[in-house]
Amino acid sequence: MPNSIKRSGEGLALQVTKPARAASFVEENADGEPTRRAEVLVYAFDDTLLVVDVDRVAVADRAELVASATRDTRSIYRAARASLQVAGNGYQVNLPPAEDAGFEEGDSAPVHPAHGVLVVTTTDPPAAQFAADLATIRREQVST
Repeated sequence: MPNSIKRSGEGLALQVTKPARAASFVEENADGEPTRRAEVLVYAFDDTLLVVDVDRVAVADRAELVASATRDTRSIYRAARASLQVAGNGYQVNLPPAEDAGFEEGDSAPVHPAHGVLVVTTTDPPAAQFAADLATIRREQVST
């Protein structure tokens, strides 16, 4: 079951512990303490947020992902720097442009990870397919 968007001190946020690990947004020592947390940019599209690790995703690859998302959703809103924070027993990502994309506190938000990228969507089936497609594009970028 996907986590729900919650209110945080900096606006809206989402608990992303497992996806953050899968996307290499965090590195931890043997004791499970974080030794690296990604600096991220969050791009907003209708029903979709693209969270990108600025240090691990090249600008050209980021541009390809943003262009694809813009074409497929026929939308683009603002992008904002955000932080990945320790929260509870894991990590949360702040989502400054979440409301631009149509997210509200309490919304379920599935997360699709790929190396250096998290795609957050609404539970609408077309949005979930679109998120899987973006994650596939990212996997292809990394494998080439």
